Amino acid sequence: MTKIAMVLGATGLVGSEVTKELLSRVAWDEVRVLVRRPLELQHLKLKQTVVDWEQIGQYKEQFQGVQAVFCCLGTTIKKAGSQKEFERVDLDYPLAAASLAKSQGVKQFLAVSSMGASSKSRTFYSRTKGRAEDGLVGIGFQGLHLFRPSLLLGEREEFRPGERAAAVLMKGLDFLMVGKAAKYRAIQGKTVAKAMVNIALANTRGVHIYENEVIHVVGGH
Repeated sequence: MTKIAMVLGATGLVGSEVTKELLSRVAWDEVRVLVRRPLELQHLKLKQTVVDWEQIGQYKEQFQGVQAVFCCLGTTIKKAGSQKEFERVDLDYPLAAASLAKSQGVKQFLAVSSMGASSKSRTFYSRTKGRAEDGLVGIGFQGLHLFRPSLLLGEREEFRPGERAAAVLMKGLDFLMVGKAAKYRAIQGKTVAKAMVNIALANTRGVHIYENEVIHVVGGH
């Protein structure tokens, strides 16, 4: 059987790394990406579809035959322009795509969330991520995998000065991040991507949450 993966958010830091990681693995025969604009990346296994996220229901045929969906959709409030628009990208779009995936027989759904995600959080960002997690759990995938990384390191398309400064600081403090502090260690987007692909290949049933320190281990080989 042809093994097909789909990536949502393939232009982002983690999404681009997940796409490249999937293309490099012989286990996957085809990698589909739903994007707002075409990737410059070229590969025989890569199938790109430019979509309108407001009309995602029109693309259900793209989910047919897919074994695993990797959801790496995400933005910042600053880039989105408002909390409402942030929710649209980080909450509404992932849940709409997940519902569509489930209706088309997708068994595994893997999503990038965030450290501290909780629908009961006092912080808007963490609360939104938690609401997304809760919504995904409710959809009822055979295997749902939620990844909660700390500060992500790597090259992004857009420059984020705040994150860049934090990354420099976190790299300098990395040797101190042991024991209980390990969950706060900054993590490379490539490491998160490898962890997601490794977990997908394990094809585990049930709902699983991977905290930052676990992602470091699973994605470190």
